[in-house]
Amino acid sequence: MKIRILTAAAAFILSATLSSCANEAEDGAGNGAASGEAAARPDFTLPEAEAFDAASVPAYGGDHGAVYAYIDENLDSHVGKIQRWLRQPSISAQNVGVREMAEMMRGDLEAIGFQETALVETDGHPGVWGFYDAGAERTLMLYMMYDVQPVNEEDWQSPPFEANVIDHPLGKVIMGRGATNQKGPERALLNAIESIIAVDGTLPVNLMVAAEGEEELGSPHYPQIIDQYEDRLKTADGVIFPFNSQNPQGDANLNLGVKGIVYFEAEATGGAWGGPTEAEIHGSYKAVVDSPVWRLVKALSTLVSEDANTILVPGYYDGVRPPTEEEASLIAGLLKKHDDERLQDIFKVEQWIEGMSGEEVLRNLIYTPTLNIDGIYGGYTGEGVKTILPHMATAKMDSRLPVGLDPDEALGKIRAHLDAEGYEDIVLRKLSGYPAAQTSVETTLVQAVIGVFNKYGHTPTVNPRLAGSAPFYQFTDRLGLPMVPTGFGFGTGAHAPNEIMLIEPAGDTGAAGLADIEKAYVDMLYALAEAP
Repeated sequence: MKIRILTAAAAFILSATLSSCANEAEDGAGNGAASGEAAARPDFTLPEAEAFDAASVPAYGGDHGAVYAYIDENLDSHVGKIQRWLRQPSISAQNVGVREMAEMMRGDLEAIGFQETALVETDGHPGVWGFYDAGAERTLMLYMMYDVQPVNEEDWQSPPFEANVIDHPLGKVIMGRGATNQKGPERALLNAIESIIAVDGTLPVNLMVAAEGEEELGSPHYPQIIDQYEDRLKTADGVIFPFNSQNPQGDANLNLGVKGIVYFEAEATGGAWGGPTEAEIHGSYKAVVDSPVWRLVKALSTLVSEDANTILVPGYYDGVRPPTEEEASLIAGLLKKHDDERLQDIFKVEQWIEGMSGEEVLRNLIYTPTLNIDGIYGGYTGEGVKTILPHMATAKMDSRLPVGLDPDEALGKIRAHLDAEGYEDIVLRKLSGYPAAQTSVETTLVQAVIGVFNKYGHTPTVNPRLAGSAPFYQFTDRLGLPMVPTGFGFGTGAHAPNEIMLIEPAGDTGAAGLADIEKAYVDMLYALAEAP
């Protein structure tokens, strides 16, 4: 998914760096630039707040020994069930094996005992619905994704769809596309659910599953899945997204929110303004013919400052919600985890923008909108020489949006700015977008999850919001539910070659193996059911 572009280790460190936000703004709101004003990135002062201490949450005290024993006894088959999922390709971008994977997930829910299962048709890839009625007081929704990123098989140490268990410096791991992003932890949760039913005959909570096969595409049709079950989903008590949230040392993190995003294409083509209109022409005609490639470059350059680090679109920063007291408390608790040098080493970056450090970095990660070029292309880019004047150029772009900014309004401001600068011909195509989302640390769901981490001696770092994006607003805003991506375990290689999930840790590895991952999921279901 989009918030897991990093390795799990890098994601942990990044989320743990979302610490102090200082420096004052004139009125506590984002200071976006109107026409004629100098633009400035948002800058805030944190409210005074006592640092949040996750260790103060009482550890979950339940002991479900019979279920734990069942997991241990059936661990080999549980590994096999993860491998079965990973061996089914489900590359949403290429429509490879997607519907087959959706049916596999639906069939597994039915086999586990879900009384309702269905493929949910959308204008894109199908979703999967499941409902387990335990007659319980509380209901938990499970958000799942069954699609994965494309692969270049030649880059892998072990074939990406063989899902082999291999030796690794951290212990035994499953290597395969989707191992950690996201099929591995999801099937581990289903293994835990299946184990509870096998031992106890039912579950401590009712379960609703609303899965999609387009998360890696930006979840463009996930709202259509929610449409069909919205009234029922609103009756749930919270949402869990299965997630490997430990680093190799066993340190854990809980991320309570994400930025929003608008992802779009900007395209210049020849037309009435100039440039070839139907196909490339000989490059010598640049003496008398305009270039769509240069026009796109010039248009994009008007969007940002000379160093490209400040957005010049009028009003783009307006509306960023200032830090709350709860965020200030969480950020204060994260301050000791911030380490610029370590994070820069992970990303192989020699310095931050403008030499930022410490609280400046954290302030910008949480509260600053971004405008990024993901890729730009046009004309000939192959080997050797081909002197042409292209008729078209395109840039793929994303803008990460903190709480308070709407993706459609943001794109509308970019459109208005380009028009005002004389670039009405530049085409903007929205490909995906959704607003930010955040859950309170005080909710019953989050407190129950923290209690389970504390039971196992892995008190988590709790982060108010990641700099990345995911469609969690569907839960927090539309359904009004608390939502947390969570789970024990370590994985890395999401969106990259050699993706792994740790199955059996070596002696000096602190992260949980599959057995403890599943036992912790068991405890989370019971902890939510038993919470006051």
